[in-house]
Amino acid sequence: MMGAIERILLLRTMAIVIQLCAVIGFFVVMPQDITIIPLLSIIALETVFHLFSWRWYRHHQASSFAVAAQAIADIVFLTLLMAYSGGATNAFVSLLLMPIVIGAVSLPTRMLAFVSLCAVIAYSALLMSLPTHQHHMDMTNHFIGMWVNFLLSVIVVTLVVGTMSKMITNRERAIAKQREEQLKSEQLISLGVASAQVTHQLATPLANLQLLFEEIHEEFPHDEAVKAMESPLEICRNELNHFRELATAIRENKTIEISPLALFKDIKTACNLQYPELELITHVTDDGFEKMLINSDAMLLSAICNLLQNAVKSNQQSGVNQVELGLTATKSHVTINIRDFGGGIEASRSLGASLVESDKGLGMALMLSNSAFERLNGELVLSNHSELGAVASVKLPLVKGS
Repeated sequence: MMGAIERILLLRTMAIVIQLCAVIGFFVVMPQDITIIPLLSIIALETVFHLFSWRWYRHHQASSFAVAAQAIADIVFLTLLMAYSGGATNAFVSLLLMPIVIGAVSLPTRMLAFVSLCAVIAYSALLMSLPTHQHHMDMTNHFIGMWVNFLLSVIVVTLVVGTMSKMITNRERAIAKQREEQLKSEQLISLGVASAQVTHQLATPLANLQLLFEEIHEEFPHDEAVKAMESPLEICRNELNHFRELATAIRENKTIEISPLALFKDIKTACNLQYPELELITHVTDDGFEKMLINSDAMLLSAICNLLQNAVKSNQQSGVNQVELGLTATKSHVTINIRDFGGGIEASRSLGASLVESDKGLGMALMLSNSAFERLNGELVLSNHSELGAVASVKLPLVKGS
């Protein structure tokens, strides 16, 4: 909202200068038709208020209420100036529309309606303060027509300009969000292409190593070094095959419906296999998981395992070898909570939304995990625990009819 405040203060600076020049000019040309002392006093009061506003908002954040208050202040000063310079017959009385125009592009609907109402009340007060007869003829109908014209102008500005401003703002937000999603998609595509290239480049050397291992194993079947090579080669071969299966499943967009309890058991099994020394504390807070179903794909379990890996790394900071794994459910989704006991996360970091450079890396694993959850219409929420560590909450929607 600082942009709106800056616009208002800049326009008021110009208005004060114009008002001062106009009052002095009219006094020089037509001294008998203008009372200069009250007008100069009002301009002086407006200047003091203006300087105070400049000083205040240089050090304070402006809210929508502050913008509305500034617009109403402009209406008050303009009304006072008009009251001492012809009232509703002043040729510049239409300037009361300016605060409404500014509010239409800066304020929520309710506050805009209040500012518009204040402008209508101000104009009505100026109109009611005029005598019924001026220039030796009855001007009542003319004044009523002026009031109706002003009221219609206020309604048009409030509705049309306000609606168009909200539409433009919503469109800009949608465009910004689309750009962020496009950038994220480009990053994910780049990571996918790089991973595929690495896999392709490793496949041939790994196959050659496997052939060499088989030949050496035939000549030295009881050698300890040869036996030690067998397990790492098998792990590399299985990982490459698993990656090919994942790539195929993602490309074909294959999803299956599984029970949250089955996924929870798979997570515990994977955690025990990867981190056998880790103390895993589990919490299940619902008894109806057998009747529930969620969508899953080939990347879901791997994405959650990435979060477990981050939790284990965070624990190394505090020397705690413990992770809490929880499963909760509502009528619309299930939530998997993973809590570590490390140093927590920085509140300013947009982890999971994009690549964020830090002394620990780029957050690539979190970004890939978050992408996997979003493909299933899920959500990853990272927060700090009230006592110690961080909590990664994975929300997955329930399948309709489950």
